[in-house]
Amino acid sequence: MRPKITGYPALELHEEQILIVVKTYPRPSFKYRELVCTAGITLNGKWIRLYPISYRYLDYNKWYKKYQWVNVKIEKNSNDFRIDSYRPTETSIQAIGEPITTNKQWIDRKNLILPTVQSNSLEEIEEKYNKNSISLGIFKPKEIIDFIIEQESSEWSKKQQQELSQLRLFEAQPKSLEKISFKFSYKFICNDKRCVKPHKLSIIDWEINALYLNMKEKYGYDMDVVLQKVKEKWLTEM
Repeated sequence: MRPKITGYPALELHEEQILIVVKTYPRPSFKYRELVCTAGITLNGKWIRLYPISYRYLDYNKWYKKYQWVNVKIEKNSNDFRIDSYRPTETSIQAIGEPITTNKQWIDRKNLILPTVQSNSLEEIEEKYNKNSISLGIFKPKEIIDFIIEQESSEWSKKQQQELSQLRLFEAQPKSLEKISFKFSYKFICNDKRCVKPHKLSIIDWEINALYLNMKEKYGYDMDVVLQKVKEKWLTEM
């Protein structure tokens, strides 16, 4: 039974206006070829997940950017117990205007994002998940301790390669997708007495992987320089 939490979109199919805030790097999928996990904020200030979306196989005029409003038909994903997971109708996606700019120290974005901060720590978000199946949230860590870079395989698994290359009747031909050979994470502590040891969370944003690929192209595969540039951007600058 759905917890009695108000403010979330209706369960039945309907059109919703959502500010896109999260867009992950694509990953292979047998059923959908590839998936981009997307999350955003409704006009009521609720974080919701839009899943599944095979982003690169959408019509180009439906490609949305981060911090851009979209209209999309959604319904509660009955196969997902999380209260904030919704299934979008991909063909209904319509981007609205241009993405919100970063002018004036991100003030326009902050005005939309900061009112949704209802947790002080990862511990609080985990508590809400265990109690009410709310899986999304935003908080400010007490301290970012480190930016961790770990090497991974540079090749997709055989199963993932099959998923990416599979021909599908009446669908677009497969598109190449480069496997990122590094895993990026933040190590941090929360402003919470329950945070007795640092957390480590992976960064799966499309942007960090795009930055890595751009730096690799720019610096001729000198990995020391490439990884330093990524770290400077995501730890020092941000």
